Amino acid sequence: MAVNFEAIDFFNHKAGLVMNFLAHIYLSFGDDEITLGNFIADSIRGNKYKHLPERVQKGITLHRYIDTFTDAHPTVRKSTKRLHKNYSHYSGVIVDIFYDHFLAKNWSEYSDTPLDVFVDNFYDLLEDNYEILPHGVQHMMPYMIADNWIYNYSKMQGIGRVLNGMNRRTKNKSKMNFAILDLEEHYDRFETEFTSFFEELTAYSKQKFISL
Repeated sequence: MAVNFEAIDFFNHKAGLVMNFLAHIYLSFGDDEITLGNFIADSIRGNKYKHLPERVQKGITLHRYIDTFTDAHPTVRKSTKRLHKNYSHYSGVIVDIFYDHFLAKNWSEYSDTPLDVFVDNFYDLLEDNYEILPHGVQHMMPYMIADNWIYNYSKMQGIGRVLNGMNRRTKNKSKMNFAILDLEEHYDRFETEFTSFFEELTAYSKQKFISL
């Protein structure tokens, strides 16, 4: 099933170039309200979330902790550096997508719940809480569910479609559509870096989750 690029474009216009959905959902540790906040955080600017339930607010905070840790991590920077020559400041976005692919691909190593069940439960959570979602997420959500974006991260074809859509979002300036070739060429290196990094990120996120 083809990804709806218009929906991706709309969401990324509202929320910035963000596609690493699966990691943020996983790192909410099964808490529904934290999951909601962690998922919608990139579509919320500054402190414009005080109207939301308290634990949803904490999910937004957790998301920002995760992003700060990720951006500063030397392993992530190593992955990003490999792409920087060709994709400049888009390299970090591409690495986010690659890392979500490896999380999805190796899902059974991280969760006892099958990926399709985990993702379907997340979609149900969005539908049950539709009224508190930001407008951009409300617009994007039906396309995400219909095309099963998150589950399709596990497939190279799915990642290719996402990268094509992101390139369209940048009006072909980023050339991110070619990054699938970089993934294929350096697949083992990226996967090794993801595995090492994600172990640390999970421990860090769990600590922050407990302290919320």
